[in-house]
Amino acid sequence: MVFFNAASSKENDQLIPKHVAIIMDGNGRWAKRQHQARVFGHKAGMENVKKIALVANQLGVKVLTLFAFSTENWGRPATEVSYLMHLPIDFFNLFVPELIENNIKVEVIGEVDGLPDKTRSAVEKAVADTSQNTGMILNFAFNYGGRREIVDAAQSLARQVQEGLIQPDQINDQLFQENLLTKQLGDLANPDLIIRTSGEKRISNFLLWQAAYSEFIFSEKLWPDFSGEDFKFALASFGKRDRRFGKIKES
Repeated sequence: MVFFNAASSKENDQLIPKHVAIIMDGNGRWAKRQHQARVFGHKAGMENVKKIALVANQLGVKVLTLFAFSTENWGRPATEVSYLMHLPIDFFNLFVPELIENNIKVEVIGEVDGLPDKTRSAVEKAVADTSQNTGMILNFAFNYGGRREIVDAAQSLARQVQEGLIQPDQINDQLFQENLLTKQLGDLANPDLIIRTSGEKRISNFLLWQAAYSEFIFSEKLWPDFSGEDFKFALASFGKRDRRFGKIKES
């Protein structure tokens, strides 16, 4: 097993993905194995966010995007949704001081206006409180759906054409990306590595545009059991991959 540390060489730094995204799956199944309610798993999963975020920061990851709540998750039982909406309040109240201490900046993508008032306020306060930090960006996808993001970007570009601000033939990959929710991440918008826990092997409407050339790692571990060592191992695996982006490297 290969381990990275914050004092790694310049060569190793090039092997560390700048942007890592995680589909944090398996909280409910983890709770079931503990003979507990699903919400018990969500609480354990949120605790694990703290651990993985700190490890990622120490290793030199620039952006860590976490799929916290999808647009489809509203279809879950009301009691579970209510609990999920309360988790960010507790999480940020407890964790923001440590984020500030570690120079980690909170960002969010998704339809934040669609969150309950107290949840939205907690998220917006965390973003504001960490806005001066210059280290790793901890980017939460709240009330996020990849298809909706693409549709919203298309509608935005259509309005710009209608208003005479751009011509249709000016729309290209770069302009389209600038109308996505991840535009605030600039050159780091597209994840180099996407990790999904729990053994499931699908993307689940997450960063559909941005994931075009991402590397994927699927872990059998349920999210609450996914450790810092598992995260390091995933980054070590990424470092061994040959990323060609559809091209052929000269021998």
